Amino acid sequence: MSACKRLLYFVKHRSLWTHVRRNVTTWSPVGAAFNAKSVRRPDLFEKSVGLFGVPELSCPAGFQAATKAALKNTELLVQRACSCPSGVETVDSFDQLSDGLCKVADLADFVKVAHPDAAFREAAEKTCIEIGTVVEKLNTNVELCKSLKNLLGNPDIVAQLDPDTRRVAELFMFDFEISGIHLDDKLRKEAVALHVNLLDLNNEFLVSSHMPNRIARSAIPEHLHLHFASEGSFIQVGGLHADSPDDLVREIAYRIYLYPNADLMGCLEELLKCRYKLAKLVGYESYGHRALKGTMAKTPETVMSFLQLLTDKLSDRTAKDFKMMGDMKKKLNPRNSELMPWDHPFLSGVLRAERYNIEPSLYSPYLSLGACMEGLNNLFSQLYGVSLMSEHPSAGEVWSEDVRKLAVVHETEGLLGYIYCDFFHRSDKPHQDCHFTIRGGRWCQETGQYQLPVVVLMLSLPHATKSAPTLLTPGMMENLFHEMGHAMHSMLGRTRYQHVTGTRCATDFAEVPSILMEYFATDYRVISQFARHYETGQPLPESMVARLCESKKVCGAADTQLQIFYAVLDQIYHSKPQNRSTTEILKEMQQKFYGLPYTPNTAWQLRFSHLIGYGAKYYSYLMSRAVASMVWRQCFVQDPLNREMGERYRREMLAHGGAKEPMLMVEGMLQRRPTIEDFVDALVSELNPNFETFIMDSES
Repeated sequence: MSACKRLLYFVKHRSLWTHVRRNVTTWSPVGAAFNAKSVRRPDLFEKSVGLFGVPELSCPAGFQAATKAALKNTELLVQRACSCPSGVETVDSFDQLSDGLCKVADLADFVKVAHPDAAFREAAEKTCIEIGTVVEKLNTNVELCKSLKNLLGNPDIVAQLDPDTRRVAELFMFDFEISGIHLDDKLRKEAVALHVNLLDLNNEFLVSSHMPNRIARSAIPEHLHLHFASEGSFIQVGGLHADSPDDLVREIAYRIYLYPNADLMGCLEELLKCRYKLAKLVGYESYGHRALKGTMAKTPETVMSFLQLLTDKLSDRTAKDFKMMGDMKKKLNPRNSELMPWDHPFLSGVLRAERYNIEPSLYSPYLSLGACMEGLNNLFSQLYGVSLMSEHPSAGEVWSEDVRKLAVVHETEGLLGYIYCDFFHRSDKPHQDCHFTIRGGRWCQETGQYQLPVVVLMLSLPHATKSAPTLLTPGMMENLFHEMGHAMHSMLGRTRYQHVTGTRCATDFAEVPSILMEYFATDYRVISQFARHYETGQPLPESMVARLCESKKVCGAADTQLQIFYAVLDQIYHSKPQNRSTTEILKEMQQKFYGLPYTPNTAWQLRFSHLIGYGAKYYSYLMSRAVASMVWRQCFVQDPLNREMGERYRREMLAHGGAKEPMLMVEGMLQRRPTIEDFVDALVSELNPNFETFIMDSES
């Protein structure tokens, strides 16, 4: 169905989706799609189209067929890339090669963690391993690399390439270099062995870092047993219980969950050693230097300068925050008043609630899922001329009955892509909010059409009940906006190459669009367009939104300092070998960059699973927040629904994916090149009371 026909269809059938509760609240089609229970009438004659419309994936065995087809196509494209004349065609071949493998691997990567059927998960896991092995081989394929080297080594040919093609060629070359392509046979084999070892170590650490610890039931007071899971004569502790109002429960959870595991400690030490060896082997000073090439920060030295300067500027506020928490602990527990790491999340929450009365249940009736989706639809429509349209998935297209499918349609460009919304809690589904790229956008030279991007947003929201739709807490609503920021980055990019589509960009830039959406999620001018009581239709009072925004600044410096500590730890672990244990490093950095005392016989680093996906790049959240803050205050705080600014944001930042240097995109949006000091000032000034109001008053 064409975009125009689709628009007409939804206007014509709008009444079918209209949902009226007590003749008060009327939802738009997209709001109704998320506030009404999904009802699918099975059609016995409807043939399965396969997951995401991939015909082979109508059953688990289809993964084998899809993998086989992708690998056969890979062989042909490798031959073509090695034999075609140097130029744009070489880069096109490389991108098609990447696209063919990613289409299967990315889809499998999602299915292996999210599909409710174990057979599908197993088949997807096998595909990931098989394609991962092929990618490792391709990254050390000398002939393939030679064709790219011939291209980049010829100044006349390079001069004729457009900027995007040249950048993508350089990025592919970087992939070869970090795999050790330039080494002699013996060293190259060593690099491949290190890669293979790292895959195993990464997997082992990820799995083990989430495993519970256990202790004999007799070791903890009987009246506290009910707070933990039982396992025969043992108590299982599977998390920090950070929100428990009982000091002793928090302390027990902290000490037991973080108790060192010798095998896991060995795995982490080996993993860090292996990463360093690999980085040195391929010509980098440390793994951090290798990981940060191509980011906004560029070097570990810049990252550490950023983190140190931020610590210095926050020090007075952080001390005040810890004093406030200490006073609160004294008030709640006079006999045991020393502030400890397990107190921070709970007491900062208590202080926020006491000062601003932000009990989530007061907000939830105004934040039904349908209302929030309607709000996102309105926001995207006003900023970019884009609409979210609910579509009925075909048989076999989705992996669960409650997955919703959205078509993203631009008012003049037509269909931009698809977002599958896997929003609801299910057993065996990971409890984390994620954005998955299933298929990247790219211009297909062979068909003369644009390959539309497909993504999945995964949340873990409660199901609707008989009496109410799914109701979100303010935190859930912000997370929804955050993940939708990633999705729109994928949808609004129109990159020529799949290798740099949407969120396939530097990690410290990739979080900017998602964090920016959090600012829209807490601005009353945006919220007032959709937040209304699901029964009465009453709007969410402005005073409640103001309280929510101000509450975030309570203990904000201490919360930021905790993130700085994690980011510093990540940097030190990925610098040159320290010749001391990871726990000794943690103890020193905790004292220097956090302030609350280290607890003997604990090893928090063994639960730091972000070391795998964000190795040497955990600082990205802080740097991205700084950029998002600057973009918000300079470009949107005066009018968050300004279409002209929305178009500029798309043109300067969202459109390029990773096809442009990240700092150049930031510079294009802000119309100046920010410094590290600017980033730090942006984060510090956010903690000022009524800061945004002050900005608006001073500029009006």
